[in-house]
Amino acid sequence: MITDPTGVSSDTRERTVRSGVDLSRAAAGSAGRPAAEPPRPPVSRRRRRPHTPLDPRPSIPLTLVTGLVLVYTLLPLVWLVINATKDQEDLLDSFGLWLGKDFQLWDNVSRTLAYDDGAFVRWTLNTLLYVAAGAGGATLLAVLGGYALAVYEFPGRRAVFAVVIGAVAVPGTALAVPTFLMFSGMGLADTPWAVIIPSLISPFGLYLMWVFTAEAVPAELLEAARIDGAGELRIFFKIALPLLMPGTVTVLLFSMVATWNNYFLPLIMIKDPDWYPLTLGLNAWSAQARTAGGEPVFDLIITGSLLTITPIVVVFLLLQRYWQSGLAAGSVKE
Repeated sequence: MITDPTGVSSDTRERTVRSGVDLSRAAAGSAGRPAAEPPRPPVSRRRRRPHTPLDPRPSIPLTLVTGLVLVYTLLPLVWLVINATKDQEDLLDSFGLWLGKDFQLWDNVSRTLAYDDGAFVRWTLNTLLYVAAGAGGATLLAVLGGYALAVYEFPGRRAVFAVVIGAVAVPGTALAVPTFLMFSGMGLADTPWAVIIPSLISPFGLYLMWVFTAEAVPAELLEAARIDGAGELRIFFKIALPLLMPGTVTVLLFSMVATWNNYFLPLIMIKDPDWYPLTLGLNAWSAQARTAGGEPVFDLIITGSLLTITPIVVVFLLLQRYWQSGLAAGSVKE
């Protein structure tokens, strides 16, 4: 055994060094390994968010009812499109919801436009005249009147409101005969004015624009424009009218559909076939089959009906982007 000057043997010193090296290695290894994670609590099932009016619960009965309404709405249109492709023989012999032997749509369209010296084209132009003058004028008057009633205070405003509400409740058919007697006394019966002038009055359109203007055009916005020196006409055309676009389009569409499909008023007012709208013209073709010696043209009537509803569908598709609300939301801090 060899001892150093301090009196410690060499074997003892070597064992001490080795034990120190082993302890340092063990400490380094434990530092490199991740610490053991505590046990996680059991995962509980996520609670479903309660349903709200904005996030309603799916309803199977409501879905079935909606599907039935959709079928009820689209089935006549599908029937009309299918039968417009048939000639007179296939129309009477084939199933209504299936195609005929030959596809005759384009031939039916050309025959419809040329039949009776182009009467269908003349009736279409008459209808466009009634819609442009009647529905366009009704929309303009509704926008101007609704804006004035909603923005300005004047004596008799409540009386005007009562009259408008009362006019909305009165059906148009109840006023048809008095209107005819009045226009007949004025010498306007059997003229286009007998259809255009009554179409200018739209109590529902006036009430709709009144309510929409009160919500869509903030009074603070108009007052700020007046403080900046803008006149009333400039305020209306530059500020109010763009905000009223959704309501204006809505009233325009309602007025267009009402005038385009108007049947009872022209039936009373118009006797000259040259001034017939499409509704009376197609009815006159249908009456031919019930007349002795008349020519049944059911294939042309169905094709004409398809051509009649096509412009309304196109107008709805083109104007639907204006159907939006809340254009002035957030423009005024309350």
